[in-house]
Amino acid sequence: MSFSFGQRYRVTLFGQSHGPSVGVVIDGLPAGETVDPETLNAFLQRRAPGGRYATQRRETDIPEILSGLVDGKSCGAPITVVFHNGDTNSGDYASFSSVPRPSHADYPALVKYGDAHDIRGGGYFSARLTAALCFAGGVALQALARRGVAVGAHLCRVGAAEDLPFDPVNLTAETLLAPGRAAFPTLDARAADAMRAEIERARMDCDSVGGAVECASVGLPVGLGEPVFGGVENRICQALFAVPAVRGVEFGAGFAAASMRGSAHNDPYILQNGQVRTAANHHGGVLGGLTSGMPLIFRAAFKPTPSIGQPQRTLNVRTGEETTLTIAGRHDPCVALRAVPCVEAAAAIALLDLML
Repeated sequence: MSFSFGQRYRVTLFGQSHGPSVGVVIDGLPAGETVDPETLNAFLQRRAPGGRYATQRRETDIPEILSGLVDGKSCGAPITVVFHNGDTNSGDYASFSSVPRPSHADYPALVKYGDAHDIRGGGYFSARLTAALCFAGGVALQALARRGVAVGAHLCRVGAAEDLPFDPVNLTAETLLAPGRAAFPTLDARAADAMRAEIERARMDCDSVGGAVECASVGLPVGLGEPVFGGVENRICQALFAVPAVRGVEFGAGFAAASMRGSAHNDPYILQNGQVRTAANHHGGVLGGLTSGMPLIFRAAFKPTPSIGQPQRTLNVRTGEETTLTIAGRHDPCVALRAVPCVEAAAAIALLDLML
């Protein structure tokens, strides 16, 4: 099993959803880096449970810092942080080792790990570990900001509702960071209303709905990344798929490029205010795995939360009998909403690792 990511900014997650705690060890942050607790806690609260459109599991998500920070600055030692788990209903999961939930990891985990697997709350497959991921990402975001790099994201799609896209050519840090400060993380207020309606309809139907998050970064130097397996897309994608429910990632024009001609997809080079830029940004800010100096833009698609309140067909894998399962417990009707800061965190971790 691998719970670690990064070569220079190395992040190791630990814990299980219904264990005593989840946490993270961060190794490689240079000594003397300031970590502002108010900024960090505000970032963590963006993914915290609770509210009308999220799981009602009540967790404070207040990090306990055990090492690595002294008076708000990194001292060079590994930073160790725990988030204590308090509101757990483990009984809701007792039967899932025999009757696996559709579209969950229950069955393959049972085959791979047997009865040793911690089924409670999904164990280490749970989105609970994104609390720790976001801590590491929040630290990385602050370190990147001091280096002139901004990373931000917005909920760009929920079901059939879509937000305005980021401007791929003239994106500013102010626009990039605005959704993270809003009550609902979109660029357009009308899109937020439409998305709320989509989520509410799914919730009232005891169902869930999928979504997508668009993330971008500005201020990156030209040439960041390492060919062939260390390209910017490679590293971001590896970190992104640590966020449960991610089903696909595209950079720039992404899958739409498959229906374009080269004459339309190619981005002409221009000189603007003494800087080399491209007239468009179908490449999403990355060429050959290296940053081009244009805004880095990608989108991550999230599946509908598989835990829904409707009866679902499944199998008792111990008896071989087909059965029906209705999942109890507290679950997000749209996981993509709380995933917005998780996407930012994953991107920030990968980018800081490359920049150091």
